[in-house]
Amino acid sequence: MLRRLALTAVVPLAVLATAVPAATATATGPASTGPVPAAVPTSGPFAAARPAVGPLPMPLPLPGFLEGGEGTEADEARTRLTVSVENTGVPGADGTFELECGPTGGTHPEGQAACDRLAEAGATRSGRQELFRETPEGTMCTMIHGGDATARIVGTWEGRAVDTTASRRDGCEIARWNSLVPVLPDVR
Repeated sequence: MLRRLALTAVVPLAVLATAVPAATATATGPASTGPVPAAVPTSGPFAAARPAVGPLPMPLPLPGFLEGGEGTEADEARTRLTVSVENTGVPGADGTFELECGPTGGTHPEGQAACDRLAEAGATRSGRQELFRETPEGTMCTMIHGGDATARIVGTWEGRAVDTTASRRDGCEIARWNSLVPVLPDVR
């Protein structure tokens, strides 16, 4: 999406750069009334600044993250989470696991599936807003106890800081936990 945004900004700049020399020319001919007004200040602090005479060079060089080329390690691992899980009752599910996405790495037992889930949620606006949001105070939730499992997720997801906890103490928290599977273990 960032690549599309940058490219949509570059094309109008290139068109504008080719139009600047034409806008500073003077009109001649039978219908002309004199010089064509230009958007160049003739007095004041910006009077010395003149527009570029020629068009922008094409193609414009794009930063590595827009080209899809190799970036720095910080660009590649924009998602780094530490997931701590306790009291699930599922063998091998309790513990502290590191998860890195882009490329997938760390000690998370379902690293690729967890990264895929995070990417899926990040593809929608509501997913980006809701995935790690805690249940607001005063929310009416069913009084279903889903077990004693608790988890804490700390780190960075798509460049945003994450520090949240999850449990299965009521219906809202159970639904929230389930939306985070496989980042969190499936304890159903």
